[in-house]
Amino acid sequence: MEPEAAAISLRPHLMTLWNRPRHPEPSDQDRWVTAARQAATAKSGDILHTPRNPLKAGITTGGLVLTTTAAVGASVLAAGPAQAAVPQRAALVKAPAAAPGTAPGRAATAKQSRAAKQKTRAATAVKYAAKQIGDPYRYGGDGPGSWDCSGLAQGAWRKAGVKLPRTTQQIYKAVGKKVSWKGAVKGDLLFFYGGRSHVGVYAGHGYMIHAPNSGEKVKKIKLTRYYKRNFSGGVRPGL
Repeated sequence: MEPEAAAISLRPHLMTLWNRPRHPEPSDQDRWVTAARQAATAKSGDILHTPRNPLKAGITTGGLVLTTTAAVGASVLAAGPAQAAVPQRAALVKAPAAAPGTAPGRAATAKQSRAAKQKTRAATAVKYAAKQIGDPYRYGGDGPGSWDCSGLAQGAWRKAGVKLPRTTQQIYKAVGKKVSWKGAVKGDLLFFYGGRSHVGVYAGHGYMIHAPNSGEKVKKIKLTRYYKRNFSGGVRPGL
């Protein structure tokens, strides 16, 4: 067959091959966008679409030039994990307060009620002890009219409706709430010396009411460094 005739006979076949739909390999940009859409869809359940003719404006990030579509995909990948972590951090920061009607709420209310009652009782005890200022000290005295140190502490808190044992050691052992020197508040009982042989009623603002010893009277004193050095513990009755 002549070359010219052969070319003419092959022309229909060549035209068929030329008009057949072509499927070029996807570019790196297309792979990036597809991965971004798949990741976002798997996380949120929403199907994301990109425009058929995305803008070709270049956006430089990390040294790469991305089209708008690729940049959107990258932003979805970067933002997804961070946004998912936000509710978890918020849950760790603040827990809801217990409602008053729940068991924790009732326990908190009961604790506040006990603290308020103790504060009222402590004020009564201090007021009673202050009224005894000037009464003479008497060993074994538990009032009225004369006192020793533990007798005054016992009598003051008895007036407030709280029953305490008789001696200093018994009082310290019986009261469950222990307090430090710095933690003492009005009405607390402060103990001194080895064996906790002396006790006084803390009156607040660095003062104490006590029955010192034989030959002296009930008085209100400033708690100096001497008493701090000899402090051996404190308790908070009435809780």
